[in-house]
Amino acid sequence: MNKIGIMLALLGASLHVYAADLLDTVQQRGSLKIALEGTYPPFNFKDKNQQLTGFEVELGSALAQKLKVKPEFITGEWSGLLAGLQGGKFDVVLNQVSITDKRKTVFDFSQPYTISSAQLIVRKNETRAFRSLADLKGKRMGVTQGSNYAEMVKAAGGIDIKFYPSSEEIFRDLSLGRIDAAVNDSLLIPFEIQKAHLPLKVCAPVGTTTEMGIPFSKGNPKFKQALDNALTALHKDGTFRKISVKWFGIDVSRAPAKR
Repeated sequence: MNKIGIMLALLGASLHVYAADLLDTVQQRGSLKIALEGTYPPFNFKDKNQQLTGFEVELGSALAQKLKVKPEFITGEWSGLLAGLQGGKFDVVLNQVSITDKRKTVFDFSQPYTISSAQLIVRKNETRAFRSLADLKGKRMGVTQGSNYAEMVKAAGGIDIKFYPSSEEIFRDLSLGRIDAAVNDSLLIPFEIQKAHLPLKVCAPVGTTTEMGIPFSKGNPKFKQALDNALTALHKDGTFRKISVKWFGIDVSRAPAKR
């Protein structure tokens, strides 16, 4: 290697060493920028006064407190949240993001904070037995654009898929008979049906249980350690369980079979 090559290598190494970890950035700013949909009850949504509330809003606030900063919530459609994170518009996404091998090539994740599964939803008066995605071939099905559920339904093949920006719109169209079924988070469905008094019912679970984590930009080891420590502390002091039971009646960090 010539002298110029050596100098460039040393410069690159120096920049890597001195590049600010996300934890430093967050602490210097004094706030944690948290992205979520704001339309995904009971995880995150707006109440009758148009104030953000829900499980992930309370969890995000508790995590920010552990990090000794203020929470700064930013809302947007699901399809743009991960792209926005990749573009540096916010620090984390707290919106039931499945930890997948594909996503791990782009982001780092916190330790899992919820475990759930995909579940089919149909109208209350539906008489057809939909026990799996295979039973929905040739039928119209609603999924959230860019979600794992969309990928799951695509992979099943033969289903007429209709994409939506949010779960609220999916449930509305399902109630009106514009689609035959939908698939969504097993933790979300009962709350949404009860809250909106929708003429819907849960059907069969599909796929396997999935771990959800908090994604953030790669290359921030201090931030990852601090975020995981904060989650662990919330479990230890009972805060996580208190928030979880308030919104779901169970500890959502535990596998369904063990709840």
